[in-house]
Amino acid sequence: MPSGNRIWKAVVAGACGSIVHSLLMYFKSWAGLLPSFEPYESLQTTLSHAAGTAVHPVVPWLLSFLNGSTLVSLAFGHLYRWLPGNIGAIKGIAYGVLGWAMMGLVFFPMIGLGFFAFQVGLGVSPALFSLAMLLAYSVVLGIVYDALNS
Repeated sequence: MPSGNRIWKAVVAGACGSIVHSLLMYFKSWAGLLPSFEPYESLQTTLSHAAGTAVHPVVPWLLSFLNGSTLVSLAFGHLYRWLPGNIGAIKGIAYGVLGWAMMGLVFFPMIGLGFFAFQVGLGVSPALFSLAMLLAYSVVLGIVYDALNS
């Protein structure tokens, strides 16, 4: 059972990572990068079908932010000692690559984008962008978590 101290550190680190992730997604939209790769819209469509009614566009973003700030960061805190590397950034990279593989093999197909979002028709670009997106999140997560534990 994780201690309360470890829980709040993971949640704070996860919130920092989620902020960086959100800023990267905002930049993607602002810059017009990969315009046909919109994972939040795909998630919104999937959630609307599952709910049988329209889901507000803020819901997928909020789910992603809360998931990154809680469940994913708590899992990181639990796995921290077993992740390879001696510093938080390296542990974050390892965690990010693992998360990217899970996203590409499970989550993207679940929301209709195919493995690593190849069904979008943009080649390897969505997979590489999602890797950058997860590494931005997880490296910040690892750095902040490591700093809070120093």
